Amino acid sequence: MTQSLSRAVLATRPVLIMVAPTGARRMPRDHAALPITLDAIAETAADCFAAGAGAIHAHVRDAAGAHLLDVAAYRAQLARIAVAAPDIVVQVTTEAVGRYSPADQAALLTELRPRFVSVAIREFFADAEAPAAAALLAAQASGVACQYIVYDDRDLVWFSDLVARGLLPGTRHRIIVVMGRYTEGQNSDIAEFAARLATMDRLGLTDTTVWTVCAFGQGETAVLEAAMAAGGHMRVGFENSLLHADGRVAADNRERVAAIATLARGMGRPLAFGAQAAAILGGSSVA
Repeated sequence: MTQSLSRAVLATRPVLIMVAPTGARRMPRDHAALPITLDAIAETAADCFAAGAGAIHAHVRDAAGAHLLDVAAYRAQLARIAVAAPDIVVQVTTEAVGRYSPADQAALLTELRPRFVSVAIREFFADAEAPAAAALLAAQASGVACQYIVYDDRDLVWFSDLVARGLLPGTRHRIIVVMGRYTEGQNSDIAEFAARLATMDRLGLTDTTVWTVCAFGQGETAVLEAAMAAGGHMRVGFENSLLHADGRVAADNRERVAAIATLARGMGRPLAFGAQAAAILGGSSVA
């Protein structure tokens, strides 16, 4: 159904651009404008909001620049973003990156209780299902809106099975489809996206979820454009790619957001901000 949406129908649907400016892996040696300090991330949030991003996917780092799941650091980051970009929606990550266990991730949810969070199915459910499901149910009860990360068809099937067995709370779930892998030189492929979308259609997920796509390398722009044309939302930024569609290295995250916002406007898609952005990420049942 999603693949056959008319341009007229799509034009009435706000599209969310979420910037992922930092990630867990890249360092300033990879790009001088990669923000890893609390202040730099907050400044990037403000710049990217002005360029068209209604939300930010926020990571925090330790003093050495390594990925961190830490309640105090996240509270400090949220406070700085609230000052620098008070209208941007902030999603935090529970990403493990081989450093944190499912129990660590669940503890972050319990202690921080962020308004919006991303949870990787393959990480959060890597151990016993019951405590993972219980942590997500408790998070939802405390007002946390989860977006579930799926990396491939296996994850999509796994996600669908968890929903069918009632192990993910709620009904209209939010997912983000990662097109590619976090490996050196990764470049996302539009044909692979088409295949992934077909799997989502087969499982009924294009109609029953609110879905977002992120992609890697020079192919990022083409994949995000295809996702938007199919009715999806987009995550863009230096976590996944430093490159424009023509292979040029972007000056900063703001420049990548601006490029994707231009595509959205070219399709006639209104950009989502504020309450609309929050709804798309699970802040309400309306999206």
